[in-house]
Amino acid sequence: MSELKTIEVAIQGMDCAECTRHVQHAIAGLPGVQAVDVYLTSERAVVVLDPQQANLPAIQRAVEGAGYQAVQATENEDIGGASSSRPLLVLLAVLFVIILTAVIAGEWFGLFETLNTLLPWWLGLALVVALGFPVFRNVVRAALKGQVIAHTLMTVGVIAALVVQEWMTALMVVFFMRVGDYVEHFTAERARQAVRDLAALAPQTARVEGQDGLETEIPAAQVRVGQVVVVRPGEKIPVDGEVVSGHATLDQSAITGESMPIEAGPGTQVFAATLAQLGSLRVRATQTGSDTTFSQIVRMVEDAERFKAPVERIADKFSAYYLPVVGGVAVLTYLISRDPLSTAAVLVVACSCAFALATPIAMLASIGAAARHGLMIKGGKYLEVLARADVVLIDKTGTLTLGKPEIVDCRLLNDDLNGDPSQTCEESILQLAASAERYSEHPLAEAVRSAARLRGLALLEVQDFEAEPGFGVRAWVDGHVVEVGNGRGESTLAMSSSHDGRGEMLVKLDGKPVAALAAVDTLRPETPEAIAELRALGIRQIELLTGDNESTAAELAGKLGIPYQARLLPQDKIEIVKTYQAEGHVVVMVGDGVNDAPALAQADVGIAMGAAGSDVAIEAAHIALMREDWRLVPEAFQIARRTMGVVKGNIAFTAVYNIVGLTLAAFGFLPPVLAAAAQSLPDLLILGNSSRLLRQK
Repeated sequence: MSELKTIEVAIQGMDCAECTRHVQHAIAGLPGVQAVDVYLTSERAVVVLDPQQANLPAIQRAVEGAGYQAVQATENEDIGGASSSRPLLVLLAVLFVIILTAVIAGEWFGLFETLNTLLPWWLGLALVVALGFPVFRNVVRAALKGQVIAHTLMTVGVIAALVVQEWMTALMVVFFMRVGDYVEHFTAERARQAVRDLAALAPQTARVEGQDGLETEIPAAQVRVGQVVVVRPGEKIPVDGEVVSGHATLDQSAITGESMPIEAGPGTQVFAATLAQLGSLRVRATQTGSDTTFSQIVRMVEDAERFKAPVERIADKFSAYYLPVVGGVAVLTYLISRDPLSTAAVLVVACSCAFALATPIAMLASIGAAARHGLMIKGGKYLEVLARADVVLIDKTGTLTLGKPEIVDCRLLNDDLNGDPSQTCEESILQLAASAERYSEHPLAEAVRSAARLRGLALLEVQDFEAEPGFGVRAWVDGHVVEVGNGRGESTLAMSSSHDGRGEMLVKLDGKPVAALAAVDTLRPETPEAIAELRALGIRQIELLTGDNESTAAELAGKLGIPYQARLLPQDKIEIVKTYQAEGHVVVMVGDGVNDAPALAQADVGIAMGAAGSDVAIEAAHIALMREDWRLVPEAFQIARRTMGVVKGNIAFTAVYNIVGLTLAAFGFLPPVLAAAAQSLPDLLILGNSSRLLRQK
């Protein structure tokens, strides 16, 4: 088998959850297709295939055979920004009320009956067929394949009206069918608008500096790693990279959601889609095109629908059983009343589209809004789980603390080094330790390197570097085997300050302990407030998990008033997560996305702190905080709970609405014309309710 390829295909004509199943079944049956996901709200299919066995034309034929139309995925035409959603929704609602009032008045005063007698049968039939042709075509295609879609029942209702020569009734039903289709499309577009608004922030061109110093403007996607791009005041940075020269004030809200600008100068790491408000920069590209942090954010939000929430899957299953039940109610209505119009009204008023839209519209709206504020949520599944979470486990370094510890003490432990335990660390030992930590990404390693730089010590060449998570590093430096780490349980420090909450590291030279280092990391200032907010939300079990020693963990946990477990390896954290899960708890793990990646993945919801620029964090976690602000953690919980409240409200309303509509239609209180108008109303109300999530602060 050749290398698998993933393609996206836009699907037109889907109007319910049953449609997505038909399309998915058609594509999945093709040779070479390994996996396929079909999404109603975004009207697309994501297909994983073997390009030697399957291709786009084959997929298009399969989709068309199922009664739908497939085209290559393109940008949907923008029909307005998120900010204009509310006015458009109000306008649509007003127009709908006006039309509905006219229909009710016409029904009440017998206007439709009068027009029905004046309208020739051939003209009435022609108007019905012409107006409803796109719908009827899909229904016929589905019927030829033995499939029933949402419009099948409504089409049967139209046919029933035509049989009894109610031309105006049939015409009005078709009219409202088309109105309903537009409302559903409009509803889905509103949910996707936040994603399009986000993607629109990306710069389209870049000004690249050539070897001759001249600048050339090219498409941003064509910039190569290592090239230098020039960013002038008021322009967006087109790549991820490092500032080579210049100074500027940057608005990074597109990445971090933080409204306060930062000052950037030589050595500053910058991200694509951030705005240079003041000053100009020369930036050397490290990530370009689809590899930039911003592109990953957009891709994550676009793919969020792939991770369906359990409540969404329940709604899909409900839709599968709903249509047969409606058909049964229609048959029973006819057998009892012998009234074809009441039967037609039952078929017309029933529409499973509202059930299919109730959950994904709210989820996409919430995920898109959260993305604009620096919260990357990978899918509705994690929003639902987060809303039920009752245990929060927290890493220390880089999570509760700033992750930038400083070496505050260094003592010799070996008399062979012409010293004693009270002697300050020799520069030669600190130089060896810093060199051994040369390639380590751990925050404590950077602290050792910084201590060496402050003393003007150059790093030595390193060979055979090894890093063992939870223990430390080992390397061959200047003819010695140098180890720096937690000592694997050995006593590390011989100093009176060993219980003041400092991090402890042991330095070994050729297997012998030679020095002890003490480092202090600072608690994030907003953390106590955020922990208090979590408790206010009802999260009672909040626990610190750290690989640091007992004294350091106790000091930090005491400041926050939470329990702790110290000297943990990555696998220990995984076991703790599993233990809580086995007891029936829903576990959230908050970490830095590097050392904690296994625990983040094991938890029901993994939240990575400060994920901007960190591929590991984005991949391992289910939710990524794009700025290092602990207040985003309780905010994520609030968003999840608010979203699930809207989802449950949507589903409850839709269920009650359909039950009432079916009952009124079955007993003859809802004529087919009003039934057709009524079936469009739930979509508008679901959109109105879900659009509140787009405006959440």
